[in-house]
Amino acid sequence: MEWFLKVIKNFSFQGRARRKEYWMYALFVTLIAVVLSLIDLFIGTYSVSIGLGLLSGLFSLATLIQGIAVCVRRLHDLGKSGWWLLIMLIPLIGPIVILVFMVLDGQPGENPYGPNPKTAS
Repeated sequence: MEWFLKVIKNFSFQGRARRKEYWMYALFVTLIAVVLSLIDLFIGTYSVSIGLGLLSGLFSLATLIQGIAVCVRRLHDLGKSGWWLLIMLIPLIGPIVILVFMVLDGQPGENPYGPNPKTAS
């Protein structure tokens, strides 16, 4: 939960994010979204046609900027520009490339985006 709150409080696109920071954030966002979707289903605010409910939609909207920011910081840890995130616009191949990037270990030592977050903590 500590990693999730760290990302939620950090609106910065600067610096680097460890794999653990990114994946813990992704895990908690997924778990919270599933729980909110179930609540939406039970209270009748889930729309089958769009596949989204009121609560889960508001949560997704509220965490959108932080999710993009942690992805950009994760790319910075690899020594890549945040603009690489736009590769997601290429169907099928783009999300696979980003997934591979998110799994790779960051650059050891300092890079143009800052010091290695593993040695800083």
